[in-house]
Amino acid sequence: MENIIIVLIFISAIAYLGNIVRKNFSFNDKAGCAKGCGSCGAIDFEKIAAEMEAKR
Repeated sequence: MENIIIVLIFISAIAYLGNIVRKNFSFNDKAGCAKGCGSCGAIDFEKIAAEMEAKR
């Protein structure tokens, strides 16, 4: 019985790590970094550049 529980935990851990690797290497159209939160895609670089030019 203990062996079955250990095997299930091991398979779950491998599936979890596989999912992380799949997310890091999947090439999709979403902007942002590998964390997947999407906050990196919210940065408007053109607006920041315009504000920097206006301060000069």
